[in-house]
Amino acid sequence: MAESVFFHLAAARGRADEVAVSSAATRRDEIGNPPHRGTQDKLKKMGIPLIPHRARLLTRADGEKYDLLIGMDEYNRRDILQIVGKENAHKVKCLLDFTPHPRAIADPWYTGDFDATYDDIAEGCNALLEFLFAEGKDD
Repeated sequence: MAESVFFHLAAARGRADEVAVSSAATRRDEIGNPPHRGTQDKLKKMGIPLIPHRARLLTRADGEKYDLLIGMDEYNRRDILQIVGKENAHKVKCLLDFTPHPRAIADPWYTGDFDATYDDIAEGCNALLEFLFAEGKDD
């Protein structure tokens, strides 16, 4: 969900060509699966195009390739750190760390509430875009 929302919001700001986004898992249990049906339904309801993809495993090379590695909660952040290594630790953040109220994204795996998840992700993605493209920030 976050990949599609982030790209959609970046495009709405005319900045889509300035970002590269790639969703990756830290655990093997979803590898090869498309986004959850609840995610697909929520994005459709919000008029956000689904970026089609299959879950892939995060790699150490991703830590070198990307400027930021964004997790959804503290457990996810720790898993990312373990995969990408301490040399890339400065790149690892949680999505809602960019907001005034850092917290974990509401996880629909446990709650079944894709509306709450969407709200958290939209808040985090908007805050991340503000951080990335803040006035006066060097590109």
